[in-house]
Amino acid sequence: MKIIVAIKQVPERDAQVRINSSGKWIEEADLLFAMNESDAYALEVALQLKEKHGGEVIVLSAGPERAGTTIREALAKGADRAIQVESDDLSQRDALGVAQLLATAAKQESPDLVLTGLQSDDLGYGQTGVIMAELMGVPHASLILNVEKTDSGITVKRELEEGWFQNIELPLPAVLMIQSGGTKLRYATLMGIKKAKTKELRRISTAELGKASAPAAVLEKIAHPQKQKSTQIIPGSAKEAAATLVEKLKFEVRVI
Repeated sequence: MKIIVAIKQVPERDAQVRINSSGKWIEEADLLFAMNESDAYALEVALQLKEKHGGEVIVLSAGPERAGTTIREALAKGADRAIQVESDDLSQRDALGVAQLLATAAKQESPDLVLTGLQSDDLGYGQTGVIMAELMGVPHASLILNVEKTDSGITVKRELEEGWFQNIELPLPAVLMIQSGGTKLRYATLMGIKKAKTKELRRISTAELGKASAPAAVLEKIAHPQKQKSTQIIPGSAKEAAATLVEKLKFEVRVI
């Protein structure tokens, strides 16, 4: 079973983010980067499938040279080899542009299964895996917590709303978008880190993957969220005020 896992390098969650001079992206010079969280779960699902059924796990990532450290982390955890699409302008490509790069590179490997994270921690489009499936002409499913191989394909467990789940069957090849928290993540061992240095990491340029289509969406500006404070006095008796407060917490704040 040949499995491709698409991973992305993103700023660490507790990083102090500053907007760069263009106002269109963040200042990356002093940031620490890590593997996107849901991509790490996609990698774990792939490694567990390999341990059960054999085969090969290939890491696929698009990004600048620094993304190589995150790719090596995936190799240290157990991936067999990796492909890096070298791109210094990934933040300026829309979801279609990124998916085109990944789908074209993935097609060359003719995988049985492609796994991606549900969404990235930086841009959060949640569209890359879905578009990849369309470009590759294969079925897909999202919000996946568990994957099991069958004689005819795979069965997956999807997370729905309000504690509901859905179990569906899909033929192979297919693309799955993995939800965070479905399994326990492993750490890279010392032996794994040593082996990662000798595993194949093939780098390809965006030019080798063909001309990209014009972006359907353009990122014009980013900004820090505005901090706001407000006070609202709820009139009426204690009983009436309590009922109004519960309604607001349910339908406006959505915390209960």
